[in-house]
Amino acid sequence: MTHLDVEVKRLKDDLKEMMMLTSSQLKKAREAIFNHDKNLSREIIFYERRINSLELKIDRDCENILALLNPVAIDLRFVLASLKINSSLERTADNADSLARYVMEIKEPFDTNLMRDVKLPEMFDIAESMLDDIYESFDKEDTRIARNVLLKDDKMDEINIVAGHTVEEYIRTNIDKTYQALYILSAVHKLERVGDQVQNIAEEIIFYIEAKVLKHIPPVF
Repeated sequence: MTHLDVEVKRLKDDLKEMMMLTSSQLKKAREAIFNHDKNLSREIIFYERRINSLELKIDRDCENILALLNPVAIDLRFVLASLKINSSLERTADNADSLARYVMEIKEPFDTNLMRDVKLPEMFDIAESMLDDIYESFDKEDTRIARNVLLKDDKMDEINIVAGHTVEEYIRTNIDKTYQALYILSAVHKLERVGDQVQNIAEEIIFYIEAKVLKHIPPVF
């Protein structure tokens, strides 16, 4: 293996670790919200530091590869994609951190019925499966899996649009729970943003493997 091969492999391993950490944070955020678990929320907030640290390391490694090893073709595309994937993963983890902070800020458990009505459990299901898919797609360099992620994000967008109307109706008859209803709606918005970030990652995986740019172009499957 050349020096470049070694550095590219190390970079890929670090990104896979970043993906696993981010996925773990989101799964913990789900448990914290549904169980109103403040201790787990504190754990999520603490581990955000680890993700921020890894993000900085990956950025530095990408910059060093570009500056010192002069990658070309697929190696160059991989490093450029890695910079964007790294940023999207960090932003995804930020959203998990925000969800944990919602639990810390509110005094009583969230309304289970409202969470069900806005399809919050379904949004978590989709977000978690999207993160699992990008890990597999990235690990196996399989763009078919990455394209499936793009379809799942459409469902996240649909749920997000309807959720606002559902919360509006809820507040009309539960004015005393307006505060927590708005938190639940914010949680839906956060998960929709997770879907957007993971979609960006899927697009970058397709870019570095196939040399195709999908951003701002309606996908054809």
